[in-house]
Amino acid sequence: MPAVPSGGRQVRRLSFDGESGVVPLARDFARQALYAWGWLPAASADQRAAAEDVLLVVSELVTNACLHAEGPDQMEIACDNKVIHIEVSDRGTGQPAPRTPHRAGRPGGHGMFIVQRLCLDWGVVRVPGVAGKRVWAELGAPA
Repeated sequence: MPAVPSGGRQVRRLSFDGESGVVPLARDFARQALYAWGWLPAASADQRAAAEDVLLVVSELVTNACLHAEGPDQMEIACDNKVIHIEVSDRGTGQPAPRTPHRAGRPGGHGMFIVQRLCLDWGVVRVPGVAGKRVWAELGAPA
């Protein structure tokens, strides 16, 4: 299992201000964090799958901010010994939700369905009087 230094929770933040190519940028940033926290290189197939799930969720949350909220402002990724917490902030007013009914054969519309399936939990945080929202998701550490 990946080890986190005795300080407990490790947090990294990425600002997207003025950046282009934000989805690959976010994936690279998350991948670097996973290496720093010992999730990569993976010692087992389960650990490799857990790391790939984290990168997929990062891609989906950032892509949704691009498609539905004029792009992301910031991403935060945090880790303790049990959970990876991913949070993407944007200025959008929409409410992300898995499309229902989910139609696996159709292109598009799978992002939040994927997040819902891979994550322990996810949600949206809004601050009254502040534009935008933070969409977060949590994934469990591999055994």
